[in-house]
Amino acid sequence: MAPKKYTLKRINSIHTRQPLIDESKFSIDYQNDLNPSQFEAASRVKGNYLVIAGAGTGKTRTLVYRVARLIESGYDPASILLLTFTRKAAKEMMNRAAVLLDNRCSKINGGTFHSFANLTLRKYAKAIGIDSGFTILDQGDSEDVINLIRGQLNLSQLKKRFPNKQTLLKVLSLSTNTDNSVLQILENDYPHFVGYIDKVLGIQKIFVEYKRKNNLLDYDDLLVYLNKFLNENTGAAKSLLSNINFVMVDEYQDTNKLQSDIVKALSQINNNVMVVGDDSQSIYSFRGANFKNIMQFPSLFNDVKLIKLEENYRSTQPILDFTNKVIEHSIDKYPKTLYTRKTDGELPAIISALNENMQSRFIVDRVLELREENIPLNDIAVLFRSSYFSFDLEVELNKANIPFIKFGGMKFVETAHVKDVLAFLRISYNPKDFVSWYRVLLLHEGIGPKKAQTIMAALESLDIQSQSYKESLVPQKFIEKLNPIIELVFSLRKKHYHPADKIELILAYYNPLFINKYDDFNKRKKDLEILTNIASNYDDTETFLADLAIEPPQDSVVDIDSEEKEKEFLTLSTIHSAKGLEWHSVFIMHALEGFFPSSQSFDNFDSIEEERRLMYVAATRAKQNLYVSYPTNIFDRYNGFTLAKPSRFISGLGTKYADEWVIEEE
Repeated sequence: MAPKKYTLKRINSIHTRQPLIDESKFSIDYQNDLNPSQFEAASRVKGNYLVIAGAGTGKTRTLVYRVARLIESGYDPASILLLTFTRKAAKEMMNRAAVLLDNRCSKINGGTFHSFANLTLRKYAKAIGIDSGFTILDQGDSEDVINLIRGQLNLSQLKKRFPNKQTLLKVLSLSTNTDNSVLQILENDYPHFVGYIDKVLGIQKIFVEYKRKNNLLDYDDLLVYLNKFLNENTGAAKSLLSNINFVMVDEYQDTNKLQSDIVKALSQINNNVMVVGDDSQSIYSFRGANFKNIMQFPSLFNDVKLIKLEENYRSTQPILDFTNKVIEHSIDKYPKTLYTRKTDGELPAIISALNENMQSRFIVDRVLELREENIPLNDIAVLFRSSYFSFDLEVELNKANIPFIKFGGMKFVETAHVKDVLAFLRISYNPKDFVSWYRVLLLHEGIGPKKAQTIMAALESLDIQSQSYKESLVPQKFIEKLNPIIELVFSLRKKHYHPADKIELILAYYNPLFINKYDDFNKRKKDLEILTNIASNYDDTETFLADLAIEPPQDSVVDIDSEEKEKEFLTLSTIHSAKGLEWHSVFIMHALEGFFPSSQSFDNFDSIEEERRLMYVAATRAKQNLYVSYPTNIFDRYNGFTLAKPSRFISGLGTKYADEWVIEEE
């Protein structure tokens, strides 16, 4: 009788083997609700995971199911942290998980990096060494502070142009978020300002001190303070970290260096991190997003398991074949091939038009045809690399009476009248917010920049928190002008007032100033009503101001013609603004060399690669129809009309991937 064989097993392999789980104990049929790759991601528990989710492959669904499954497995919802790039995304995932399972899912910690930082800093302010009543500066406020500092320099003696407030803030912010020095940022992006490095560093130093002194934090400070706190190894930090069992990050390809450091810091005690993203959709380097974060994730975290989602639920196979071909030539990527069960569908069309106007007229004609085919305007979009590409098209759309909305207009809280009202509210919350004081003072007739500075200097030395400050101001020569404002601020500081009530009080005071300052005040009124409505959803001023600063509403009614309230609008959008959205039919216009990719990217390998990813993002927005157009003659103000070449991303694709159309006059 032959001896029985016994095979030795390595002990380590026994410990690392995934335990078999009885699926019948769950109330949700995870295996049948998800495809195999989605199920693999959703069912993972301990460890570090990189989920590469191609466009339209159901990454949100996967994250929602993982949240539900962790909670069904007995984990405390409060120990799950879900970080997203918009509050809307976090809210949607939590709502969907609650519908899928139950209300426990709404108790997870979900939000943006900045909102999580805001809550953490306020909760642990004492341990961090800051005042929990800090005010958050939005981008416009930060620019105003820098402008005040900039104004103190004697720039009139300089023989060359000095960077404006927007450029200065962008340089300082990029330095913070990318971990590059201010000098490196200037050398790479603004070489003509390198000679001013000492002055720029001087402004940075004063800016930091000004914020610290006046209890102000900007967007970057929220992340900087959070990262510092998480890495300080204090009892408070350990307490927070030990209570976070699972970290999930959505859209990881959009994180910057600082955000990547925060994710790493969050995993110090419980090393369970799952990041979800698509390297092929990394298109925000201009904001400081770092493509390397997603590419280097496996080397930055321990024992990373890679999971790919490749089954697409959005587009037809011909559109996916086109997009797979576009991204195939990308050098640095996680290889993947998108596929779908929607095998039928028209080939994408590449359209060459004689000139820009003919391109515009083609888009108008095709939009009208689609509309006759019962495709609503709301389900059609025209995408472009840069906002100015659509100017000629907008003229033709107006001629054809096709209503449209263009994305990239002024944000709601950046409108001057909304900022005016919020300035009063911010002073009531933080009397040391001198950026808001400056804005409020300048609203009043007879107070110019010089007088405002004098008043602010007097206010700085007073205890505005107490009733006594009113008496101490009486001798001042500007008391007549100032007393009503101070009375208002003091009444707003009463704790029992609801944020909406405070805005009503402010509006009663502000209305005469508002009518005096803005010729189109009737048009702007609606925004102030909307602001009051938003405030009515909040119980405290702190949360209201923080949310408006961190993630403001996008659109102002001033940008919308109230006379024509059409129910349907064609969407015009930059590709950057269109990421994450989808339409039945998509037009990508101006796909020619020098424009898309931009000529500014020609000398930089990383920039060309990002331009390719931008084309991939644009093409994957389409569900049924994809049209990519370019004019063959372009007007150049130096050379007149010149022949143009199609973008390298669509050139020579072949009849297997796209039909070629040539536009002719009727």
